[in-house]
Amino acid sequence: MIYSILHTTTFSYQPAVRESVMEVRLQPRSETLQRLLSFQLDVSPAANIMQYRDFMGNTVHHFDIAGNHTQVKVTAQSTVEVESAPPPRSVDAGDWKDLDRALADLSAKEDYWEMLLPSQFAQSTDRLQALARELRCERRDTPLDLLTELNAAIYKSFAYVPKSTKVNSPIDDALQSRQGVCQDFAHIMIALLRPLHIPCRYVSGYMFHRNNNNNDDDAGEPKYRSLEGASHAWVEALVPNLGWIAFDPTNNLIGADRHIRVALGRDYADVPPTRGVHKGEAESELSVAVTVSPSDAPPPEQTAPTVVIQSRPTYPRTHRIDHEQQQQQQ
Repeated sequence: MIYSILHTTTFSYQPAVRESVMEVRLQPRSETLQRLLSFQLDVSPAANIMQYRDFMGNTVHHFDIAGNHTQVKVTAQSTVEVESAPPPRSVDAGDWKDLDRALADLSAKEDYWEMLLPSQFAQSTDRLQALARELRCERRDTPLDLLTELNAAIYKSFAYVPKSTKVNSPIDDALQSRQGVCQDFAHIMIALLRPLHIPCRYVSGYMFHRNNNNNDDDAGEPKYRSLEGASHAWVEALVPNLGWIAFDPTNNLIGADRHIRVALGRDYADVPPTRGVHKGEAESELSVAVTVSPSDAPPPEQTAPTVVIQSRPTYPRTHRIDHEQQQQQQ
């Protein structure tokens, strides 16, 4: 399947700010079953856009807008081909001994250790330990069986409520209220699995909501919980003999071809779609609009923002880092 993606992010300031420095991770990856066919990034006001690759191989664009301005608009347009793959089968997957052998293989091309350690948003808490006991999160059955069960259990145990948490909320917020968004569910799943010595990584990207307006029984498709007009997040876990497999606890999906990978990291802190600083005291508003459509459909058009976040002014002496303006994965 070939997808066309239009992702528009608008930062508005009142009064004007003096300078903005920003980096964005909006270019889809090109590897394995996914191939980037085209990518274009536009920034207004006009800026000189540079790029580099971070430690996970994600493409990062960055720019500096000098002078007074009341708005920064970032528009990313992508065309991506994603090949479908059969769902993982237990008969093809290895057991816990196979997983341990893979981790101990010093000749392996990939180093999994960073994806086994606690990270900023994926670390153990008392509430997480209670959830682990509730869900019997322990080495049992096979790694694939356990991953599949936990993916479904998080889906059933937590309500999906847009904007119920913030971009920098710890997992305890979602654990206490038993509600959150995809960013929270991905962090919870990662934090549950890493202590079992299962390498897990956070994936930032998009999801094509096929038949989302249908009922669960229509065309055999589920009704997705994640927002259609926002970026998405899920988990990739290392399954012995199969490699990295996608698990989406927000929608209870596994390895689906409707997921489009943009960036990989230990958690959200490594892969925010946008991150920036600006000079000046201002009220700010962040709005995000995302459209994902098959390439044979009409070209995606600008849609109304799905995610709008406002913040009050603060009064620092130097640069202001407004974490609320980072795009939360919905």
